[in-house]
Amino acid sequence: MTTIWRSPLLLLAPALLAGCSPTLDWREVRPDGDAIVAMFPCRPDRHERRLALAAGSVTMHMLVCSAGTATFALSYLDVAAPASVKLAMTELQTVAAANVGAASAPPEPFQLAGATAHTEAGRLRLAGRLPDGTAVKEHAAFFAKGLRVYQASVIGADPGADAIDGFFSELRFPPSR
Repeated sequence: MTTIWRSPLLLLAPALLAGCSPTLDWREVRPDGDAIVAMFPCRPDRHERRLALAAGSVTMHMLVCSAGTATFALSYLDVAAPASVKLAMTELQTVAAANVGAASAPPEPFQLAGATAHTEAGRLRLAGRLPDGTAVKEHAAFFAKGLRVYQASVIGADPGADAIDGFFSELRFPPSR
């Protein structure tokens, strides 16, 4: 009878390998027919919904996924006139704060290379609660390119600076061909 000696590390290999599985599996995502590129830490689902804004009723397109302790989203909508861009960005910022019961505050400056310059473009850092009472932190950026208005968001109990920075720093508009 042969005795097989097993290293304790060999017995722990499955657990060690599972520990190496990335919670955040970053991948490049380009919304259908859109010029923006985003890096998501998970495969986003696509959703659409009608949204009534002061600028009119629009369809909001959303890419959303959850990884680790956070939910990542990139939403966009098209408005009919240049004056509506300002209204839409301001309204989306107000709605983002209200969704987590946070006081609305002026956004920090946020200018994405290739985006259309707007004084309303900005980034919010909010602390609030979900409807079930769970405490959350939300980081959201608002910007536009032409008549398309964007909202990029990371929300969770404690999303982590690396995940937040990874998501926002990789948003980009590729050079036009």
